[in-house]
Amino acid sequence: MASESTNRSMGCATWVAILTCLFVPLIGHIWVTLMILQDDLSIIEKILWIAVVWLTIYFIGPFLYLLLGQRRNRLFGQRAF
Repeated sequence: MASESTNRSMGCATWVAILTCLFVPLIGHIWVTLMILQDDLSIIEKILWIAVVWLTIYFIGPFLYLLLGQRRNRLFGQRAF
C-alpha cells in the first residue's frame, strides 16, 4: 500500500516538473515577444527577431534578443552618450 502512494506522489512530482519545464519558457517567449513589439525596431526587424525567438532551440532565441537585439536606450535609459 505504501509503495502505491509513493509511486503516485513521484508521478505527480514528475508531471509538475514537466509542466514547469514547458510553461516557464513559454511565458518567457511571450514576454520577449511583447518586448520586441514595443521596441523601436522596423517592421522587418521585428518579424525577424520574433522568428528567431520562436524558431530557435528552447531558450536560445530569447537569450539572443536580450543580449544582442535590444536598443541601447532600453538598456541604459534615455541618457545621452
